[in-house]
Amino acid sequence: MSDMQRAITILGATGSIGASTLDVVARHSDRFRVHALTAHTNTGLLIRQCLRFRPRYAVVGTPEGAARVREALHDKNCRTEVMTGPEALEQVASDPAADTVVAAIVGAAGLSATMAAVNSGKRVLLANKEALVMAGPLFMAAVGSSGAELLPLDSEHNAIFQCLPRNFSHAGLTDNGVRRVLLTASGGPFRDTPLEELRSVTPAQACAHPNWSMGRKISVDSATMMNKGLELIEACWLFDIPGSQVEVVLHPQSIIHSMVEYVDGSVVAQLGNPDMRTPIAFALDYPHRIDAGVEPLDLVRVGHLDFQRPDSTRFPCLRLAYEALKAGGSASVVLNAANEVAVAAFLESGLGFTDIPVVIEETLAGCASGSLRTMGDVLDADSEARRVARAALQRHAGGPG
Repeated sequence: MSDMQRAITILGATGSIGASTLDVVARHSDRFRVHALTAHTNTGLLIRQCLRFRPRYAVVGTPEGAARVREALHDKNCRTEVMTGPEALEQVASDPAADTVVAAIVGAAGLSATMAAVNSGKRVLLANKEALVMAGPLFMAAVGSSGAELLPLDSEHNAIFQCLPRNFSHAGLTDNGVRRVLLTASGGPFRDTPLEELRSVTPAQACAHPNWSMGRKISVDSATMMNKGLELIEACWLFDIPGSQVEVVLHPQSIIHSMVEYVDGSVVAQLGNPDMRTPIAFALDYPHRIDAGVEPLDLVRVGHLDFQRPDSTRFPCLRLAYEALKAGGSASVVLNAANEVAVAAFLESGLGFTDIPVVIEETLAGCASGSLRTMGDVLDADSEARRVARAALQRHAGGPG
């Protein structure tokens, strides 16, 4: 193997981000090798990934799953060491033998391992937006003190990064002549659905995104636009910019992934087909650009690009995110926890689609906003918010229909 290869650990290898990352890695075996892969329950796919990429470690969410993976790899003479549990996740995230960690575990579950990677001073490719939503001040302080290199994988934040000057200062975008950031959103599958029909939306309908192939939880977040609300909070921490300078714009085609407006009137946009391999390839080998396997953009075939402002009546989750960002303290932790509880209930047909923001708003109102000085504060706020959210669920039980 070449000494120039980057050793990659993928937290959440069997999700859409993990699978896309491995696709890019496979195209450039001279540049990258896989050091560790992790999965929660999708042992079948993890086994196939291990047999193809032969990582040093694999981490599985349960002991039973780990036993299945261990047995299958042993039968194929694959020497990958299989581990289980949150401590194992943190171990591979901070392992000095890997220089790059892709943080793609969805939700609060990925927070500790992502922080472990940052504290180890690695290049961290961040797809776990909850790390910044829940622990923004602690996370960015850790990036500064450890010397970690933080590169965003979300297509919107990656686009913003690409639209900024190469030497931009994290001391604030206004120092770089930035007037505002325009965060684009497709509007999801219900952008034009009559409001009265939203109450009867089913999980299958909410997960059918018109442009992107994503997991179930993030697909529902896109349908409610909570995903864009979380991205708003993430952008403010990543680029040190107040929420008042970030505007969400609906763009149904998902061709422009975000824009940066400068004080001289220039607006710089990053365009491309909606394929996560583009931001992944950009971040994996930054500052170099490599082939991602993505079809070239044909603007003539696209024909037109449309924009509109989001309707707060249709998308109350976006309003709640702006309010949580403005409130500060633990409000974003509460927002995220309540959303995870509500979306899980909706996916199990235990909550109506339009009741998702209702549960979130009641949880925000029922939790005092405290300061976040330690990770313990973050986890305590998360736990309390889930308790309050579950109580709110009882008042709104019953699925779509």
